Amino acid sequence: MMLVERDEHLALLAGLLLEAVQGRGRIAVVSGPAAVGKSALLEEFTERALDEGALPLTAVGAAAETAMPLGVMGQLLRGAPVPAEQRTAVRELLAAGPGAGPHAAQEFTGLLLELAERQPLALVVDDVQHADEQSLACLSYLTRRLRGSRVMAAFGHAGPPAHRTADFHLELLRRPNCRSLVLPLLTPGGVDTMAAERLGREAADRLAAECHRISGGNPVLVGALLDGEHAARRAGAAEDGDLTVGDGYGQAVRALLHRGDPALVPLAQGLAVLGSTGAVDRLLGLDGAEVARGLRELEAAGLLAGGDFRHQVARAAVLLEVDAERRAELHRRAAELLHAGGGAAAAVAEHLLAAGQVAEPWAVPVLEEAATLALAEGRVGPAVEYLRMACRICEDEPRLARIRTALVRAEWRINPSAPTPHLAELTEALHRGHLRPADGLVLAKALLWHGRFEDARNVLTALDLDGKLDDPETAAELRTTRPWLRCWYAPFLDHIPAAEEPAAGPRPGPSTAVSWRLEAATALDAVLSRGPSEQVVAEAERILRTSRLDEMGMDTVESALLALTYGDRADRAAPWCDGLIEEAITRQSPGRQARLATIRAEISVRQGDLPGAERYARQALEIIPASSWGVAVGGSLASLLTALTAMGRYDEAAEQLNLPVPEAMLQSRYGLHYLQARGRYELSTGHLDAALGDFLACGDLMGRWGLDVPGLIAWRGDAAEAMLQLGDREEARRLLEEQLGLFGPAAPRARGVAMRQLAATYELRQRPALLRKAADILQEAGDRYELARALSDLARAYHDLGELRRARLTARRAWTLAEECRAQPLTRVLGVEFGWNSGEQPERESSPAAADVVLSDAERRVAELAAHGYTNREIAKRLYVTVSTVEQHLTRAYRKLNVGSRVDLPTAMAALTRVG
Repeated sequence: MMLVERDEHLALLAGLLLEAVQGRGRIAVVSGPAAVGKSALLEEFTERALDEGALPLTAVGAAAETAMPLGVMGQLLRGAPVPAEQRTAVRELLAAGPGAGPHAAQEFTGLLLELAERQPLALVVDDVQHADEQSLACLSYLTRRLRGSRVMAAFGHAGPPAHRTADFHLELLRRPNCRSLVLPLLTPGGVDTMAAERLGREAADRLAAECHRISGGNPVLVGALLDGEHAARRAGAAEDGDLTVGDGYGQAVRALLHRGDPALVPLAQGLAVLGSTGAVDRLLGLDGAEVARGLRELEAAGLLAGGDFRHQVARAAVLLEVDAERRAELHRRAAELLHAGGGAAAAVAEHLLAAGQVAEPWAVPVLEEAATLALAEGRVGPAVEYLRMACRICEDEPRLARIRTALVRAEWRINPSAPTPHLAELTEALHRGHLRPADGLVLAKALLWHGRFEDARNVLTALDLDGKLDDPETAAELRTTRPWLRCWYAPFLDHIPAAEEPAAGPRPGPSTAVSWRLEAATALDAVLSRGPSEQVVAEAERILRTSRLDEMGMDTVESALLALTYGDRADRAAPWCDGLIEEAITRQSPGRQARLATIRAEISVRQGDLPGAERYARQALEIIPASSWGVAVGGSLASLLTALTAMGRYDEAAEQLNLPVPEAMLQSRYGLHYLQARGRYELSTGHLDAALGDFLACGDLMGRWGLDVPGLIAWRGDAAEAMLQLGDREEARRLLEEQLGLFGPAAPRARGVAMRQLAATYELRQRPALLRKAADILQEAGDRYELARALSDLARAYHDLGELRRARLTARRAWTLAEECRAQPLTRVLGVEFGWNSGEQPERESSPAAADVVLSDAERRVAELAAHGYTNREIAKRLYVTVSTVEQHLTRAYRKLNVGSRVDLPTAMAALTRVG
């Protein structure tokens, strides 16, 4: 070991040796916490003694040899140049052991003093606390006769003296020729010196402080940490800025414990199990004062700080030496002690888990409470473990059914397929009459997710909900479940009764969580059955502001997010969804993260962010494999298919279509999205009849389920595009006009897409006006991909009408948007039609008349705001003028800039700015 901050101690020992060489025998007692560097100091002193001409005789005590008579004396004399005539006598005395009696001390002392007359002696006994009784008696006898000799005796002692060696230690310290050296732990500066020597100055500056914190300044632990860091660097496994704490540190911790008082080992093990010092004495059945002394010694050795291990690796290393049966027993006793003392449920539950099978009657409620708290804090993994153990030890069947239901909900957060084994057990509990109606509804929802519709119907039949509507909890769950089913599994709605509104009076209402779920499901139901409205959008955002991903929150936030998404408010849904995804990650809920990523993918599709849609959909399918999604796999697959198709990656889309999906998916909302996405792929790859069949099947299901709103799926527009390619223009127009009749002012995106599609059914000269209006609406709605398609159609219409400059200006803007969306089929078509090479940015063109255009200040302000996407009404509010004034300014600006609508304004205003 590298000696650091030990120069003064070494100098003191050297001075004592010099005095002994001069005939004034000296004694030194070197003590300190275990592994503080006593052995290294004594080894260095031994080398110095040899250099000074003294003869070093050394011995080391060991706990395993404490009962070996004269063992330490034998070590000392083994290196002594005993005259030939005395060797036999020495061997006989050593062999006699306890039978040698006081005569051994006299003989050995006389022999050593006689040797010292010929050459100074340096007697070094390390770990003298482990020396046998006979050796201690001989050493005591010898030290009382050193005053006029050339002998220096140095004794190393770890920790405070034990009862067995206390008399020997005190006797030494009373001698006037004895000096006591207590070695302290290293200071931060000493650790820095060791780190710089081992790792270099730069690394020491970054890691020394952490190394001192973890080691407490114990040189052995410091050395182990530095060795581990060095090895990690050589293996390329070190992390920048963090100290590597590995197995070497744990091994050093165990070695340190065994070098000190043997009683410290079980004490450290008890502390590692309990996690605090408060009840260690009761846990181990030891005297409180003895435990307090041992804890002080462990802290002095650098293992503990504030009554706990300085690092979790130290705790794990200590527990590693405890056999499984002993460890389980300690954890069981720790759980009992903490529970009796009113300890936190989570702490008690952790000990119960570690103990394994526990039959205490209080264990089940403690585990339930700990699981509830863990879920509220976002610690889903521990909550699942608590509930699993509660299931194993619970003997009350109704309570067991409730625990299993809670376990299904918790496991769902991690992986929706994980609760599958519990569904049969819950179904059996239902038939035995042990399942509450509210828990039965949870079971039915889980069965629906996995496409087991017949099993779900049987569950609801067995629950006999019609006869239990007087129960407030059951009625509240039913009011929540009906709109939820309508939006997710509409065919199943007929199998549960309608719950009447609660009568006025003092009856208790539903919990806050149930109320939120009801409000969110009602908002989504309103959007899907009647279309969006500002009132419903505001309600959804209010719900998102107040709800979180707690135990019951996922259905709430999912419904509210989809209400915004299907309500044509993707731009407002996106930031809410992003924040909730981060919360799911923080709360360690991968199942919820995957479900939110699916919604985020759909939002990205509606924003025209095709790469984002692909990224989020793949993320959802990576977190939860397709085989584990049940019928909900249609959601993420639909977004992925839509994005891949629009980006022209047809082979990859075909791979996704080849994945098996549950047949029952087509009885859910997820099936509608899947049919639309598959139809769009078929349409893009020339399978027109198949595409039309999927779109019409989607429309048929939506009509039967009462969900025929374009905000969910605008199937008429998709079917119309297929019909146009099949040559049926009249039927295509009829469908599109019917679709436009379904829109209100609150659905701009869907209206803009329908107007773009409708333009294709008109004569060429009629198309530009409709396409410009569609583009205006889509720009306001924020769907870049659909805007690019509208501008592409507009550019083509201008080109066919001979308005080439307008065509190229519009095409350039469409091309730029398509490139942002990575819609390669669209950029390729534009490139072919307008002479741009694939992947090449078309040259910017400015209006030929830009240099001659002079807009008034008022006209310029209005035109700039219009170019940035503001509506006439919004411009009027910002400029404090009337809408009529805005229209007049825009008309004059259009004429001066020679543009036909606000679609061309961004390009024209940019050209005007460059000229200016």
